[in-house]
Amino acid sequence: MPIIRDPHLFNEQSLFVDLEGVLGCRLFLKIEGFNFAGSIKLKPAREMVERAEREGLISPGSILVESSSGNLGVALSMIAASKGYRFVCVIDPRCNQPTQQLMESLGAQVDLVTEPDPVDGFLGARLNHVRDLCASDERYIWLNQYTNPGNWGAHYRWTAPEISNQFPDLDVLFVGAGTTGTLMGCARYFREHRPDVRIVAVDAAGSVSFGGQPAPRLIPGLGMSVRPPQLDEALIDDVVMVEELDTVRACHRLAAAGFTLGGSTGTVVHGAASWLTQHDAQDLTAVAISPDMGRPYLDTVYNPDWVHDHFGAEVLATPDDLAGAPGRRSDPVSEPQHPSREAVAGYAATAALGNFVQ
Repeated sequence: MPIIRDPHLFNEQSLFVDLEGVLGCRLFLKIEGFNFAGSIKLKPAREMVERAEREGLISPGSILVESSSGNLGVALSMIAASKGYRFVCVIDPRCNQPTQQLMESLGAQVDLVTEPDPVDGFLGARLNHVRDLCASDERYIWLNQYTNPGNWGAHYRWTAPEISNQFPDLDVLFVGAGTTGTLMGCARYFREHRPDVRIVAVDAAGSVSFGGQPAPRLIPGLGMSVRPPQLDEALIDDVVMVEELDTVRACHRLAAAGFTLGGSTGTVVHGAASWLTQHDAQDLTAVAISPDMGRPYLDTVYNPDWVHDHFGAEVLATPDDLAGAPGRRSDPVSEPQHPSREAVAGYAATAALGNFVQ
């Protein structure tokens, strides 16, 4: 067991869960939540801060600033506290209260934007606020996860090699798409070192990243209201779009087996199981990435009242087939998939909220 002085130096990188007994298909899940930040976002947070230090961008009196919906903000709050930096995290109402309190307990200043941008939703409003801060005072240093090469570089450096070393016979890798840092870092690594591995992106219905129509989304972690600047679709073999209803059911099915994981994990697991089932891929070696644990979602995904209010009483009445129940299948697509009008209308009815990115 290592002895450390700085919290960002500990990260369990080699834990995988065999989900075949839960899902009925062969899928290994890489668990990224066992660190002091609680998520995979520790990696890009560390890489972006250390890059800024190497480039001389951070000086005495500098104030780090970033837009985040949760996990990256927590990771940066932790690193800033460890290194003695000031940090401002810009959030919107979809950041859950425990996450906000955690950032504040680590000494971060949390700025909440309450009105969405008319075109780019809450993400646009957060970015506008960051730009205003930087324009008002030269001490603000915007790390900018959306364009910073340290975002994808962290996963090229750490996440992808960890998977490759553990699974020399890997056939397919499933990666959730938010800012696409994890997706692009892994895709670049495998294209260069093991081009035979198929890269399947998993995104939330209502996200515009792969050309779909925008729709309100309730669950943080995946999806964008604007096209991610770092996305290069030429590096991706397939895309799966997952409805939030299927995300919730996947999370509860995993929890019933003792694995309480985050909302984006439910999305990725459902997308992976759906893809594997539809491709009759029993003999493939498949890995999916779990970005965080379930505790921050106790008031939402794992709260029966919240689930009932947003998705109806029948959602958790019976165990769901993660590969897709009739009429609710999350289909993998080789070309960008547009959510149906019915799906868009359903989301609009259940949540009058702006778009979300983590």
